[in-house]
Amino acid sequence: MSNAATDALWRQALWIALAVNGGMFAIELIAGVMADSKSLQDDALDFFSDAANYAISLGVAGMALAWRARAALFKGITLLLLGAYVVTAVVVAALQGSSPEPFVMGGVGIAALVANIAVAVMLFRWRSGDANMQSVWICSRNDAIANIAVVAAAVGVFGSGTRWPDLIVAGLMAALSFAGGWKIVRLAMAELRTASTQAAVHP
Repeated sequence: MSNAATDALWRQALWIALAVNGGMFAIELIAGVMADSKSLQDDALDFFSDAANYAISLGVAGMALAWRARAALFKGITLLLLGAYVVTAVVVAALQGSSPEPFVMGGVGIAALVANIAVAVMLFRWRSGDANMQSVWICSRNDAIANIAVVAAAVGVFGSGTRWPDLIVAGLMAALSFAGGWKIVRLAMAELRTASTQAAVHP
């Protein structure tokens, strides 16, 4: 398949992923507030972060390696910051939060899981591309894993009657953000070094 056709498919996939993540951000944020669930609210923020990252990827699609690497670096840093925010929110909730509503958590978590699996399957073919493409795949993969955890947290909250399963899952989601963000940052930095070397050799 030609590069032009591949780029067209890549852009189409990004537009679909952007629409899905933007819609799920709004749904999960409202449901997370209504259910008083930290894991749902944190997952909603992850949807928002991913939607923004897909928009950035659309902006740099087809551009030089250095620009794509800079976009990936920004996305990696965003994931690290999101992880830090989630850790802070979990600590605050542990000190003063109440037990969330498990049925809303579970229902919305399942809907989000279906959406994220569909996006992850769609983006699977680009999982070994450049840092920018890999960052998109990592985000979609992390989201699907996080949604499985949210559903598990809902079952845990229902069974225990406490908020701890919700907070534990939110903490695991933070760890996932840290791991994914660090991997993207390393890939992006390596590509920036490659682009710098290429520019020096071929000014």
